[in-house]
Amino acid sequence: MEAADCLSASQLEALRRQKLRDLIEYSYAHVPYVGTRMREAGLDPGQVREPGDLRRLPLMRKADVRRHRAELRSDIAGKLGSFTTGGSTGEPLIFDLSKRRVASRVACRLRTSHWWGLTVGDPELAIWGSVVELKRQDWIRRVRDFFLATRLLSAFELNEPTITRYLDILERSRCRQIFAYPSAIYLVCLQARKEGRRLRGLGVKAVFVTGEVLFPYQRELISETLNCPVANGYGGRDSALIAHECPQGGMHVLADAVILELVDDAGRPVEPGQSGEIVITDLYSHEAPFIRYATGDRAVMSTRNCPCGRALPLLETVEGRSNDSIVAPDGRIINSLALIYALREIEGIERFRICQKAVDSFHVQLVPGGNLPADTEERLRQKWSQLLRVPVHVTFEYVRELSWERSGKFRHIVSEVPEGILTRK
Repeated sequence: MEAADCLSASQLEALRRQKLRDLIEYSYAHVPYVGTRMREAGLDPGQVREPGDLRRLPLMRKADVRRHRAELRSDIAGKLGSFTTGGSTGEPLIFDLSKRRVASRVACRLRTSHWWGLTVGDPELAIWGSVVELKRQDWIRRVRDFFLATRLLSAFELNEPTITRYLDILERSRCRQIFAYPSAIYLVCLQARKEGRRLRGLGVKAVFVTGEVLFPYQRELISETLNCPVANGYGGRDSALIAHECPQGGMHVLADAVILELVDDAGRPVEPGQSGEIVITDLYSHEAPFIRYATGDRAVMSTRNCPCGRALPLLETVEGRSNDSIVAPDGRIINSLALIYALREIEGIERFRICQKAVDSFHVQLVPGGNLPADTEERLRQKWSQLLRVPVHVTFEYVRELSWERSGKFRHIVSEVPEGILTRK
């Protein structure tokens, strides 16, 4: 993977084609699900020579993985591990990963950390996973974490006493890097500010975040509190590490490890600069292949070249999950940041969650961090009505804590609008 970072665009494309041909030939011969889908499409393995040829195959969605899990296993596969994901989206999924695919994800993480001057053995603090995952620590994982100098802290139900304890650990750990959900490390930094802790001299070289959308206000506070850059990564347990930010700010697709497509609601490719659903083919997934897997996330491809010199293509934006977008009554799909910016302009709001109940109806949960202005609710109604171009109904609930997902993630935006409405006009 590190060698691929030094390839020219033409060399990188040749490598991708060869890996794709290997994956397709293997899957056609040994994976019943893929063989059946290819024959139904009238497609021979020799006809898949480059990424564009994949469009002749249907998309694979979570429902397909769930329904055809046994058929997705290679008939000559080694030992496969059972994994789960999707609890935060309402679509829980159990699927299989081979050791090779798991290793490729670890390698992707190490590769991208090298971009930021970090390497194996640099002490790491990870605020990640759930209580369930932490209880599954076996001796192999403990040995691995020891040699990789990683300490895992649960991101599940963070509260002030827990965060204070994590801050104590952070100050003692002398870690060089932090790996976390954006919302988790943001809360840690927010609590550090409240307690007057000075973390800028700890020597943290970078904070790596993934698993959620990273908002600008989060990046700003984290970077300022820890005196280091924040590196954004995008991927999923089911879809591998897909893209990662470099020190020059480019969100690079790890194109030698995955083939990424962006498609519209009808499954057709979109042009660079247009938003589309992310579809991935994992080039390391032979024994339980994910080919044209629709993630449910949306992104925009860039035509820019990154100053870092890597030939890896760039994503302009990663917009998060489709069901976390906001749907306007006129059919527009609005990035959730548009609503969030209005909230962040109001002093005294510590945390929030926005739930879209209908195209013109929202419920907002707020954790006050101080004295809220008396006109808070009316200001938000007016701003959001202007944004959606119709009067909106907004209810407010003031709470002391906000719940976390079972995975340990935190969702700022929840849409209950049926997916069928999520179409552009």
